[in-house]
Order: sequence, then C-alpha cells, then structure tokens
Amino acid sequence: MSDDELENSPPRRSREQLQGWVDEFEEMEHCIAGSISVAPQEDDSVEDTGLVILRLRYASSFVYMKPRGFDDPLWEMTITPQPRELGLSVHGIASLAAELVVASNLCTFLQWKSLEWDRESGQRELASGEGR
Repeated sequence: MSDDELENSPPRRSREQLQGWVDEFEEMEHCIAGSISVAPQEDDSVEDTGLVILRLRYASSFVYMKPRGFDDPLWEMTITPQPRELGLSVHGIASLAAELVVASNLCTFLQWKSLEWDRESGQRELASGEGR
C-alpha cells in the first residue's frame, strides 16, 4: 500500500488506542478474574491492528477479541481450546461462565468504541468518496 493509499484508507486502531479502551473498560469496575492485555501487532501497511486477550482464571484457555477484518468495525471473540478435559465444581462453572460474560461485555465495548471512533474520525467518508 502506498503512502497516499495508507493516508486515505480507513482508520486503524493503534495498540495505544486499544489499551486506552481496555483501561476505560477496567475503570468501569467490571469483575475481571483473569487478566486483559493488548497484543503488540502493529502493521503500518496492510493489516488492521487489534488483538485483545483475556486470560481466563478458571480455565487454561484464553479468549481473544479482534475486528472481523480490515476496515471492519465489528468485532468477534474466539475461545481457544483446552489442552485436556476441564472438570469444575458448580462454583467453578459459575465462575467460568461469569468470566465469559465479562469477555463478551469487553468485546461489545470494543466494538462500540470502534464504531464511535470510526464515525468521529471522518475517514470513512473520505475513503468511500461519500463526503466529496
């Protein structure tokens, strides 16, 4: 992608921006049992940035969230597989379910922030030619 194409392309989410959104989510006092991190995966040419990881406390798998694709403000969530069967008490199952609800809330929050940021950036109109 040339510099001109990159300059006129849809907005990209930087790692710093995503970290700010994660920090904002954490400040809302959600009950987060695991830990949330933003993966370093900057790419100034082709790919959109954005990979947020929630490491679960009650399972050895983790949940990662990312935009569905380049220039897509909608996000998706993936739960990685467990290396072996997971046996939990009733309390453990409820705790894991609560962690997944928090993960879903975070993914929804990131999608909402992306949509809001995309609208406010003004780049969407320039990129599609609608604003001309």
